[in-house]
Amino acid sequence: MKLGVVGLPNVGKSTLFNAITHAGAECANYPFCTIEPNVGVVAVPDERLDKLSALYASKKVTPAVIEFVDIAGLVKGASKGEGLGNKFLSHIREVDAIVHVVRCFEDANITHVDDRVDPVSDIETINLELIMSDMEAVQNRMNKVKVQARGGADKKAAEEYAFLERLYSYLESEKPARNFELADGEEEFLKNCFLLTTKPVIYAANIKEDDMGKDEDTLPYVVHVKDYAKTEGAEVLVICAKTEEELSQMDDEDRAMFMEEFGLGESGLDRLIKKSYALLGLISYLTAGEKETRAWTITKGTKAPQAAGKIHSDFEKGFIRADVVNWEILVTLGSIAAAKEKGKVRSEGKEYVMQDGDVVEYYFNVSKSNK
Repeated sequence: MKLGVVGLPNVGKSTLFNAITHAGAECANYPFCTIEPNVGVVAVPDERLDKLSALYASKKVTPAVIEFVDIAGLVKGASKGEGLGNKFLSHIREVDAIVHVVRCFEDANITHVDDRVDPVSDIETINLELIMSDMEAVQNRMNKVKVQARGGADKKAAEEYAFLERLYSYLESEKPARNFELADGEEEFLKNCFLLTTKPVIYAANIKEDDMGKDEDTLPYVVHVKDYAKTEGAEVLVICAKTEEELSQMDDEDRAMFMEEFGLGESGLDRLIKKSYALLGLISYLTAGEKETRAWTITKGTKAPQAAGKIHSDFEKGFIRADVVNWEILVTLGSIAAAKEKGKVRSEGKEYVMQDGDVVEYYFNVSKSNK
């Protein structure tokens, strides 16, 4: 999973990136200090792996990972090339989802590109640039399809052109494509456009340290972001990037004490990962043994053979069955032998839909996979 971290300059974007990746992106009080996108790969915290690896005395533990891309600050006019905009828009096109950092704090020492703090206006500035870039992409697609659609000789091309006209009109009303209603069979037409505003969004409302622990609904800037997010069905994560950066530099004991003092049940990274997984419809299944305990990320609804293919294509091609047990049951019973004895290990076939937390052992036929 690849998440693009975006926002106007000086909203705390790189500070948050530093906190969650420990990658040390340059952080300065001026626009465009991030010229190339910084990339950091972070392990997904997963207590299930710790417990399973202890059970099996695994020599290696491999968690799922998320790739964060810190994309330089966008400004008004980015879709027309302002502020190196076109380059940064192309980086957004490569990610699965967008973490849009929004400034929800006052600080006279940190400049704002528009000389005032207005989170909704900031959101609209970036969204409009993404929409304008999408309008250009749709127009380009229309130009390609127009010749084929002319006269109705190519029925599918004519249908796509009508769809594109409708989509362009929708974008023109300054609404993101992720809210555009599709008729049956139009998903393919939308995919052909490779739009930025179809990507799911989490708005990271960046608050000041003094607001930590306060009721979110008492913070006016946060309330404004939440109200805006509701209009487009987006997620909101309230976070203090500065605090998260400090937490990332503490040892485990100090971090635990700090989090307890401020009533933080989990870090901002943990909450961001959970929201990201939910946003993209992702789950993890697990494999465990003496050699390695590992988490594998799949899309919710994936069937057993396709999940097996995440490990190796031969597993999918030659799939026979999957022995499955819930991780909590396995840990509680203490061994796979005990789980089998209690009838808790199920033998599942090709139509089995994988569940989050399944511990799996696959059986496959090598000769079938080579056919």
